[in-house]
This record gives sequence, structure tokens and C-alpha cells, in this order.
Amino acid sequence: MKKLRLHTAVAIVVANMVGTGVFTSLGFQVVSIHSVFTLLMLWFVGGVIALCGAFSYGELAASMPRSGGEYHFLSEIYHPAVGFLSGWVSASVGFAAPTALAAMAFGKYLKTVFPHISEVHFAAGAVILITLVHAKSVYWGSRFHNLFTLVKILLVIVFILSAFFVQSPQPISIVPEEDSFMLMTSPSFAVSLIYVSYAYTGWNAAVYVTSEIEEPQKNLPKALFIGTLIVLVMYVLLNFVFLYTVDMNVIKGQIEVGFFSAKQIFGTQGADIMSITIALLLISTMSAMIFVGPRITKRMGEDFKGLSIFARTNAEDIPIFSMLFQTCLTLLFIYTSSFNQVLTYASFALISVTSLTVLGVFILRIRKPHLPRPYKVWGYPITPMIFLLLNIWTLVFVFENSPKESSIGIGIMLLGLFFYFLSAKKK
Repeated sequence: MKKLRLHTAVAIVVANMVGTGVFTSLGFQVVSIHSVFTLLMLWFVGGVIALCGAFSYGELAASMPRSGGEYHFLSEIYHPAVGFLSGWVSASVGFAAPTALAAMAFGKYLKTVFPHISEVHFAAGAVILITLVHAKSVYWGSRFHNLFTLVKILLVIVFILSAFFVQSPQPISIVPEEDSFMLMTSPSFAVSLIYVSYAYTGWNAAVYVTSEIEEPQKNLPKALFIGTLIVLVMYVLLNFVFLYTVDMNVIKGQIEVGFFSAKQIFGTQGADIMSITIALLLISTMSAMIFVGPRITKRMGEDFKGLSIFARTNAEDIPIFSMLFQTCLTLLFIYTSSFNQVLTYASFALISVTSLTVLGVFILRIRKPHLPRPYKVWGYPITPMIFLLLNIWTLVFVFENSPKESSIGIGIMLLGLFFYFLSAKKK
């Protein structure tokens, strides 16, 4: 089998990260933070957290070079129950919730152009249509995904370059103000990091295909670092563009931030075209989640007797029952929760799992000091400690600010343990 080279692994990381979050998060952040410097630092800090996580995952992946991501790491470091828990989080909120968020944003952006449509029904319709494409054929599903991923990358480049030609930019300054650094230690900054962390979700994407990467011990850590660094720069520039082109009061509490920015850059008609283009970008995000997510559920179905139905495939070797399960969960999120609620409890669960994984770097060094480590965490123990401390700080304030949504996130994880004990008998 032909192996994936470094540039392909980097592309996997970048493609999985750039999606819904960066085009929808800023409106929630400006509600409590009005300093341009602090807002940009929010995205920089989020990128630093992701980089520290990438360094840590690099060591784990080089030491245990097998596909599966957290499902594999946590099973080896802690216990199969913990690995199952992370797989359950991926299967439930790790892919279904981001798909729902992308679909909700898709409906919002289309509604700015076609105000009489039902954004919820359009969101659900998009999920069902994309699922049908991926359920029918891997060939057409992959080409469908590649096309819309290309649109995604081109859109980001056009947005960043076009903003510098806007006729009436906002009078903003990136120089820190008197209270800028104080804001960076505030609960508002910590809570806002949950949106940023969601936008950076995907920095660990390459670890799910470790076995398929050429020289994984050498190339995987590089791919995680390079891909995350590229997205960090892209995100800071893109949010500067939003703040440079639109007044904060206009986007406050709004999801469709990209539409308001496009309206200032390209005019009303141009904004409509860009809104439709962003909607197409979100199709790429939905497509990626609908394609990858069921593969993890399928792996769990192969390992656990009680979940064997999810291992079944159709004539095209597509895990059709896993795909159906994920789609039903996605539709449930779309029709029962708001965008903000889904983002909060999904992010809470995902941050908890990645934090547990990075903690595994310390545990593995103590328990297995002689384990071959072709790559070691740069800056150990500082970098993994930064990741853990900032994530714990974020989770504490998010729980205080949104106890209901955080409790749902915890409940989803505990439900995973319940299913583990029901399905613990290996085939």
C-alpha cells in the first residue's frame, strides 16, 4: 500500500482544522471582550495550546505508531475502558456535534441570502444529502469532499487578501490597551477559549491514520507541528480581517460573522455570493466529519461484541450502520439544541479527552522509561504542562459559566462507560 507523505499528512491536519469555528466564533467573543489585542491574543493562545498538544501527541504517536488516535493511546496507557470512553466521545460528540454545528452555520449563512427558508430544515437536509453521497460510493464521496475542501482553502486566501482593499476599514489598533493583559486572565477570556479550542479541533487529525503515513516516527510529529502552525497564522489573520472590516457591535452575538465582513469588502451582492461560498465551505466540513466519524465507530464495533452491528459494511465496504447512527445523532443535535449549547458540551467533552491523552505523556515516561521514543516532546515538561493547565483553567470557568451544557458533556462521557461495561466482552 502506498504510504502518505509528509505534505499529505500536513494537508490532512490543515483540512480538518479549518472549518466552522473560525467563521462563527468571533461574534460570541466580542460580547464580553472589546480589546482587539486581547481578541487576537485569544486566537494566538488557542494556537499555542494546540501546538503544545501537537508536540505531546507527536511523542505518543512515535512511541505507539498505530492508527486509532486517542482510542489507541488511552487503551494502552490507562485501560481499555478509558480508550473506549474516548472512542465513544469521538463517535457521539466528536463528529456528530461538529457536523451539526457546521449544518447549523450552513443554514444561517443561506438564510442571509434567502431569508424565507427554514435554516433548521436546510441544515438537516444538507446532512442527509451528504450522508447519502458517502453511503453510496467511496469514489464519489472522496471526490465530493476534495472539491469542497479546495473551495475552503481558496475562500480563506481570498478573504484575507481582499480585506486590505476595503474602502472604509474600522479604526482599530492592535497595540495593547490599559486593561488588555488583565482581560487575558479574566473568566471571559477562559470561557471564550472554548470557542477558539473548538475552531482548532482537528490539530490531532493525522494520528487517526498513523499506520498509513510514511516513516510515522519522523513525519507524524512534523505534520502535527507544521499543520497547526499554518492554521494558527491563518486564524489570527482571518480574525484581524473580521475586526478590520466590521464594527464589533454589528457582529456581537452573531454566528454569520463572515457574511458581515464580506458585505463590507464586496458590497451587498458580493456578500451574498460569499455567503453561499462559505456555505459551500461548510459542506466540506460536514463531508469530512460524515466520512471519517463512522470509521472510528466501525473499529469499536470490531473490538466489542455488543457493538458488532456498527462493524457491518455494505457492498462498497462502507460502514453503513455506523454512518446511520452518526447521522441520527447529528439530526438530534440540530433539532433539540442551539448552536452555542452544542458547541459548549461538545468542546467540554473533547477537551477532557485530549487533556487525558496529554497527561499520558507523563504517565508513560514514569511507567515505561525504556520505551523507544524516536521523537520526544519539545520543551518537556513545560509544553505538555502548558496544555494541561490552560485546558483545566478553561474547563473550570466553562463549568461555572455553563453548568447545564458542561454537565451534558460529562453525562455523554459517563454514558460511554455504561456502554463499555455492556459491551466489554471482546469478540
